[in-house]
Amino acid sequence: MTQVSTAAVLRALLVAVGVAAVLLVVVHAGSAVITPRQLRVMLPFLAVALATIALFLVWSSLGRVVTRVAGLGVVSPYSALAEAARRIQAGSLEQVLPGLAQVLAVGTGADRAVIWLAVGDRLVDAAHHPPDAGSLAGPPRDVQRLADLLVEPDTDYVVPVLDGGALRAALVITKPTAITAADRRLLNDVANGAALLLRVVALNAELSERVRQAADLAEELRASRLRLDSAREAERRRLVGELTHVMGDRLVLLRADLEQARAGLTGAPADGSSVRVALARSRVRLDDLLDRFRTVARGVYPTVLRDQGPAAALQEVAADLPRPVRLLADPAPRLAWELESGLYYLAASVLRALAGRPAGPELSLRLEPAPGRVCVVIEDPVPPVGAARLEALLADDADRLVALGGALLITETNGDGGVPSTVTGNGNPPVVVRAWVPDRVEPAVGSVEAGTAVR
Repeated sequence: MTQVSTAAVLRALLVAVGVAAVLLVVVHAGSAVITPRQLRVMLPFLAVALATIALFLVWSSLGRVVTRVAGLGVVSPYSALAEAARRIQAGSLEQVLPGLAQVLAVGTGADRAVIWLAVGDRLVDAAHHPPDAGSLAGPPRDVQRLADLLVEPDTDYVVPVLDGGALRAALVITKPTAITAADRRLLNDVANGAALLLRVVALNAELSERVRQAADLAEELRASRLRLDSAREAERRRLVGELTHVMGDRLVLLRADLEQARAGLTGAPADGSSVRVALARSRVRLDDLLDRFRTVARGVYPTVLRDQGPAAALQEVAADLPRPVRLLADPAPRLAWELESGLYYLAASVLRALAGRPAGPELSLRLEPAPGRVCVVIEDPVPPVGAARLEALLADDADRLVALGGALLITETNGDGGVPSTVTGNGNPPVVVRAWVPDRVEPAVGSVEAGTAVR
């Protein structure tokens, strides 16, 4: 308050000296130039008019001079609010909060004044006076609730800034002496006058955070599309490989049997027995080829998955494997087709990699819902391949799972879920495969993070 009083006295002195100087100059100079007595009477009135015009022209410059001489950033809390409003209209929001913090510190004689801005569901240290030398080195402080400010060691008095019932900010001062009634009035006046300003600042900070979140989601969408393209290309290569395997040797043998039957029919005399044998072999080979095509088609578009869900589709896959599989499925709601297919393809690839050989005990596969996700857990006590090799075999399926928002984890255990301590007859320790997908396709957009503040 001493600086404010000094500024007021200095301003009054400058105005008085300026008016006296104008009066002296106009009256003295006019008396020397104007001879009629009647006109000399008008000189004081002319001097007052000129002094008024001069004060109007130099008032803003006078305020800056007084501020600089008195060492005061702002003359009063109310002029500071007016200056903050002017800065908001000019678009310099970063200067609003430090100015208000300075008003609180100077006006109350506090050692420190802090403006905590409501950003999302937290309060963030948005500005304080005096500024810290290392304030830009780390993230700003934040608290969860307004009540948490009361237990802060540097908090002596707190005034919430409300706007229509919504908490916009909190004004906090640290003062070595007692909080006076004048201090409380000043804080309440600043809080009432700054409510609208702080609403603009808070909404601006929240908008900036929403824009950042939108940019992050756009980047995640771009990365997901790239992963889906990679998974799609890998699936295309796998399908081409399976079709090549199906049509390779089997088609060559089928064509050879048909050529033998045609040669027997066109020969003279016709060899009926060789023709019948060749056609019989052709029929067997054709039935095997059709069965293989049906297997490939089930892997590409499993109708059971569409109709009955992943548990029934995986049961169908397990039935065609030479190694026994025990499937346990907890009741769970149906998911979107993309999520169910991603989990199904991953689990089917694991089963084919682990149970594709007849040797070995029973595998365990569990489908179980969890909060916000659906999980599949596959345990193999004697895996034919190690965890590293299995992870390489499942790379494409893992990419598809990650693109859908899920994850894959492969661990080697000792049978009790601990660190591997034993190995099986083929040299591989027991392995556990855990995979999950979210229970919805839409990404979850979080609330505004607490680390955002206007500086």
